[in-house]
Parts: sequence; structure tokens; C-alpha cells
Amino acid sequence: MKPLKFLMGAAIALAAIQLVPYGRDHKNPPVSGEPKWDSPRTSELFGRACKNCHSNETVWPWYSSVAPASWLTQFDVSLGRSKFNVSEWGRTTGENEGDKAAGEVKEGQMPPFIYLPAHPEAKLTAEEKVELAKGLVATFGEDKPGGAKGAVKGKDGDNDKD
Repeated sequence: MKPLKFLMGAAIALAAIQLVPYGRDHKNPPVSGEPKWDSPRTSELFGRACKNCHSNETVWPWYSSVAPASWLTQFDVSLGRSKFNVSEWGRTTGENEGDKAAGEVKEGQMPPFIYLPAHPEAKLTAEEKVELAKGLVATFGEDKPGGAKGAVKGKDGDNDKD
């Protein structure tokens, strides 16, 4: 009888947390600028492994509408976009930390391990990680004083240096 009470309590709790509104606003803001990628391959690897959290072109999976997974998904996307967002490349407010991206890929911090089970396409081979890191350095520069920043492609299609 105790397992039944536990399951009923868990089901009630799961239903109740669905009433919390956080994590269900699946809006993708407009793209206001894009980096000038060093190669189509870098763009493709970035798209596979990084774009869902680091752009305004997030594909929201079904579980992003079910709490508590919706909370984690919303938090991760919001944090990812605030740190590094290729859809707002060249923005004048805040930092866009593209120069740190290569280091995080090299160190195995990105994409995060918790993301990979639900997104197997984001799992990069060792060779792909090296290739992506090199492409990110070529596009955005490195996290060091005086590192060159990547060009930005604005709405009008002109390329400007950051």
C-alpha cells in the first residue's frame, strides 16, 4: 500500500508543478546579426553542437514544455544566449564571448554532458572537436588580450569588424 501512496503523491506533485509558468515561453527573438564564419564546416559543426543554446534559432523539444525539464531547458538556453549568441553578433550591450568558445570545446565543457543524451547529433568526435575549436578561433579569435574578433554580418549584409 505504501508504494501506491508514494506513486499517487508523486503524480500529484508532478501535476502541480506544471502550473509554474517558468520555462514555457519558447520565443526565439529575431536574428539581428551573424558572425562571418571562417568556413561552412565550422558553421555546420556549430549548428549541430551549439546552436540550440547559443542562437535565437532554438529548436524547442517536446520536454521543454514539461516541468521540471522545462525549467532546466529554459535556464540553459537563457544562460547560453546571454554569454554567447551568434544571432546577436555585434550587439553593443553586454559581451558576446565567442572568443571563449574554442577553449570550452577543447576542454570538453561544451556541449555539456547533460545535453548529449537527448541530442546525440551534438556529440562530436575528437577530430570534430579539434576542427570546431580551430574554426571558432578563426571566426571569433581567442580568449587572450588583443585576440582578433570575428566579423559580423548585419541585417544589411555588410561585414564589419567588432
